[in-house]
Amino acid sequence: MGKLASAVVGLGAAATLSLGTPDFASAAELEILQTPAPTAGYIVDDGGLLSATTKREVTQDLAELERATGDKLVVVTLRKLEYDPDAFAFADKVLERWYPTAEEGDRKGVLLLVAQADEGALVGGPSFAARTDPVLDAVVGESLPILAEEEKYNEAVVSSVRRVGAALRGEADPGGRTRPDGRRKRTYRTREETAKAKKVTATAVGSLLFIAVVVPMLQFYGYTAKD
Repeated sequence: MGKLASAVVGLGAAATLSLGTPDFASAAELEILQTPAPTAGYIVDDGGLLSATTKREVTQDLAELERATGDKLVVVTLRKLEYDPDAFAFADKVLERWYPTAEEGDRKGVLLLVAQADEGALVGGPSFAARTDPVLDAVVGESLPILAEEEKYNEAVVSSVRRVGAALRGEADPGGRTRPDGRRKRTYRTREETAKAKKVTATAVGSLLFIAVVVPMLQFYGYTAKD
């Protein structure tokens, strides 16, 4: 094997050792990200968590909400997250994929429920997020996780949709399940925390790529210089 070929093989091996085995998104996550933004529907029950009755009820409520306010909320369910375990980060990714511009996504929102982690996320465009912020902690810290822990996924979605709808209409929060100690358990990252995590991950990956590519090249040139 020639020196150049050896260097190429060494480069690939170094990259594999430095970066480890690549982690790919699960089929469910990829399927949702590749699915076009729902135009007529309001539910993407990829996790198979919702009953037919709940789907009809929630669809009717969300259709009425869109007619009354101009805001569209889409409910997404998953059994688990593998590629990106942060529910808010994944929900943000779905929102950005479906509505790539600020104008398209301004009054759009995504309510995500992840069964295995007993958690969820609520994200939306600027106008949507501003009006649902008052109930964000209640939905993500109470309605979704408390009921998901009991595997009451239908009730979790119905309760969350009701609270989000009230906020978008400017009405009082109808309330929902609360923890016995009265304290809300924050199970999600804030947008600032998510953005910070993305920066740290990008820096780490960049460093690993630098090591994987540059170090073998320097070694190769060192060997050739000796010859």
